[in-house]
Amino acid sequence: MLELYQFELSHFSEKVRLVLDYKGLAYRKIEVVPGVGQFDLFRISGQRQVPVLKDGNKVITDSTAIALYLDKTYPDRPIIPTDPQKKATCLLLEQWADNSIGVKGRSILLEGLKSSSLRTSILPSGTPDIFKNLVGSIPTEAIDLLGLGVGLTPDAMRAAKAEMHRSLESICMLLAQNSNAYLTGDTPTLADLTVAGLSLLLKIPEGPYLNVPFNLKGKGVPGFADNPDYDVFFTWRDKLYADFRNPFTPDISNNSGAAPTTPTTIAID
Repeated sequence: MLELYQFELSHFSEKVRLVLDYKGLAYRKIEVVPGVGQFDLFRISGQRQVPVLKDGNKVITDSTAIALYLDKTYPDRPIIPTDPQKKATCLLLEQWADNSIGVKGRSILLEGLKSSSLRTSILPSGTPDIFKNLVGSIPTEAIDLLGLGVGLTPDAMRAAKAEMHRSLESICMLLAQNSNAYLTGDTPTLADLTVAGLSLLLKIPEGPYLNVPFNLKGKGVPGFADNPDYDVFFTWRDKLYADFRNPFTPDISNNSGAAPTTPTTIAID
């Protein structure tokens, strides 16, 4: 069975989960706990970042590379159009979404992490209580310093928010003008699954798709998740989830690929 090394609230992991669910592929989710889990992940993949997909002896890193691998290896329900123009549009939108919604989404989330309850809620399932308590006790000033440490000055944060607003406005206009149900045609492509999955940090879907605390569902970054100007986008995204995203269940023996309720030790071949 396919194995996905992930964080439950990683939006790039969610991009891959949407691809897997859309293609109807059975997979096992392995939650990578910060610290020792990332060390083991480095041993298997050469990096500490998720997502990482393991298919037998093959190990694929990077969400785009994983998606392209899955489409080539498991061609049923393709996510890359065959028409050259639609294919080019799909790949351009996917790359744009990675660099805009994906990267800026992480920056914008840092602002929300000033809430201690949010900080502890987004940690992977099974994170030790001592680590949760440590994360929850971080003062707001330290979050500001963390942002400065990675280049997120107040000006950089304002720029990230402005770019995200422009991105969502553009997607809403595209959806409003498109007579088809999806961004490049009448069936989902990698562009749709990427844009939908990467919006996870802006607003967590309300449905039973993720192993997260109930109070987080439907919540998101103020100014984005609660902005009526983006209702078109989130309505579209939620319909895509309802149609193609499998519900969470703790039973990892079925085909839903649901995560276990506690972290799984990574086995190194």
